[in-house]
Amino acid sequence: MSAAPTVEINDAVFCSSHIKEVCQDCDYDGREENDAFYGFDAIDREPLASPTVTVNKDGLYQCKKHGSTGCNQCFGWKKQITRARTAAKKAGRK
Repeated sequence: MSAAPTVEINDAVFCSSHIKEVCQDCDYDGREENDAFYGFDAIDREPLASPTVTVNKDGLYQCKKHGSTGCNQCFGWKKQITRARTAAKKAGRK
């Protein structure tokens, strides 16, 4: 897919327009980059689901629920990726 404008939220990359890891509108798929960052090989898995975010006065994305830029409860990407990878393997996708 082409290089769409991206944004990093607590070490994971999303399209900047829609805050999606896989965005059909932007022709963007950040799964391979996010998997590699956390030490995983890329597989066909469901995309990460970003919670509702806001931008703080420093220009950093934070979870709306807790107002934190490093919220592990909302931005637990490694845990989400691990679950998505397990589900993909059970479904027979690689």
